[in-house]
Amino acid sequence: MEFREIVEKNRSYRRFEQGHRLSRETLLELVDLARLTPSAGNKQLLRYVVSCSAELNRRICQSLAWAASLPDWPGPEEGERPAAYIVIVTAKDSWDWARVDLGIAAQTIVLAAAARGLGGCMFGNFRKEQLARMLELEEDLEIRLVIALGKPVEEVVLEEVSEGGSITYYRTEDQVHHVPKRRLEDLVIRIFDE
Repeated sequence: MEFREIVEKNRSYRRFEQGHRLSRETLLELVDLARLTPSAGNKQLLRYVVSCSAELNRRICQSLAWAASLPDWPGPEEGERPAAYIVIVTAKDSWDWARVDLGIAAQTIVLAAAARGLGGCMFGNFRKEQLARMLELEEDLEIRLVIALGKPVEEVVLEEVSEGGSITYYRTEDQVHHVPKRRLEDLVIRIFDE
């Protein structure tokens, strides 16, 4: 797959083929790729909790806020829930440096998943204390991001939106997920050329 195709396939998927299991080895490969990415000051402050346990996955799923722009949708139904999760944590006092690494590592994980025909969704909105207890985290650790992973079963369509148009994602009655993207010419404010 070409890199552009991987980027285009890397959407925020929220419905999965729940029965499509992801192995511990696959999840560790994804974390290993994140481990190899650049790190601010080479501090390497991120730590990971990996789950491919059906019971723990069920409980993690219930702790997540699934789609802010779809307030009437409580999240995926049984049979369409993620097959795995990677939870990224740091020491509570390391956030300044770790926030630089978080985006790099998380994007690497979901791009690598997309390259394998998988999909993911990153969550910054979840029940932190409940999830920390569930994962038996030490007191000095804080959850920064949850990545749901699995084989997507939903269609996600990118749509170009004109400047000033709505960028709110939405679902049509046929359950196709539409994601408006601003045009390149509306994002690049200057080009300095020879």
